[in-house]
Amino acid sequence: MAELQRNARKREIFGWAMYDIANQAYTTIVISFVYSAFFVAYIVPADGVWRDAYWSIAIIGSTLLAMVLSPIVGYWIDQGVSKKRLLAWSTAICASFTCTLYWVGPGDIWWGIAIILITNTAWMLGEAIMSAFLPQLATRKNMGLVSGLGWGLGYIGGFVSMVMVSLMIIRADPDTATEQYISQHQWAMIAISIYFVIVAIPTFVLVRERLPTPKPKLVKESGSWRQWLRTLNLAEQQKLQPLLFKFFWAFLFYMAGVQVVVKFIGIYSTGELGLSQQDLVAVFLATQFSALFGAIAFGVIERYIGARKVLFVVIALWIIAISGMYGIHALAAAINWSVRDVFLIIALLAGTGIGSIQASSRSLVALLAGPGRDGSAFGLWGMFNRLAMLLAATFGIVADLFSRQNALLLVISFFIIGAILLARVHGLSQASRQARDTEVP
Repeated sequence: MAELQRNARKREIFGWAMYDIANQAYTTIVISFVYSAFFVAYIVPADGVWRDAYWSIAIIGSTLLAMVLSPIVGYWIDQGVSKKRLLAWSTAICASFTCTLYWVGPGDIWWGIAIILITNTAWMLGEAIMSAFLPQLATRKNMGLVSGLGWGLGYIGGFVSMVMVSLMIIRADPDTATEQYISQHQWAMIAISIYFVIVAIPTFVLVRERLPTPKPKLVKESGSWRQWLRTLNLAEQQKLQPLLFKFFWAFLFYMAGVQVVVKFIGIYSTGELGLSQQDLVAVFLATQFSALFGAIAFGVIERYIGARKVLFVVIALWIIAISGMYGIHALAAAINWSVRDVFLIIALLAGTGIGSIQASSRSLVALLAGPGRDGSAFGLWGMFNRLAMLLAATFGIVADLFSRQNALLLVISFFIIGAILLARVHGLSQASRQARDTEVP
């Protein structure tokens, strides 16, 4: 599409950022912190041999679906299909099916897995669709800042949803009032669905729909299954956008490390470290505020040093944080702190990098997308993001085989490989400093 000389109106950027605030509720409560730990502890029978692996099945299944669908949806966007319409469908499916988790009780393992498969797929597609608006909202110079602002403000949504669920809905003692505790988790799924829909409304009201320029033919006029399937041919796509793909291969590995933390933090902190629900809330609050700060702060820094250098700094922070988690018991004993307090400090450090690494990666995709390929670029970004999730899901299997603590070595290796591959990618800093040429229509 045409290059921009100035950013879109502030109210439109606000509307775009509101979707990050809305959809963070789902991934925070359902996938990362509350429902994942609840599923493993209460939906899976207590005598089950496999526990984390069941949750991995849901994550792997939804990831495979999103991997296939994301490039196809990106192709539709480049062909002129309304992004807002696609976003509305993904939001409606995610929210409505999340409500059905209300009827999933202890022992309903496969029913719960099926629902998570549908809702998480819809959520992941929505994330890619929403990100495809970014090149139409910000100049190249401000791409990192706008992306960081959206991602950073999204953590406010995670904070609000966690307060709503953990302090207002889930209040029963799991030991003395188990049935009530289970019921409150079920009601929390309905509350999150309602929150998602209401907070997403400003996005559909304030964000303008802009078709690619020049306007292509619509899919219904020129599309075919053969054309859609070509979007899954990575060798062909790599020839069309070689620099973007060189970045994607680095992105795949370091994002796998991030996704392990996002998907398994609740399970790890309660199952391995023995943290209580109140401790989990404290860890969550620490990571949300540090992630908000990190996403916005590194977005500002990116304007001056470039996205590639920002990513190297953030990957280094992640390696330090995960190494601290691996040696947390020895570290706590050495400084005479509790494991909880040490973990809280590590969570603050990791939180600083969790938003910034994703925001900088998103802005780079927008910067490196070929002319008229914004939708395809973000569809492929979604595909590699889901492939990273699939790679991250192996953590659950490795944890069951070798212990969660030893599985952290796998996470460290993901970040190291990602950094090595990123070092082979050149030209990203220069691309992030280029200016756009025309105005927002």
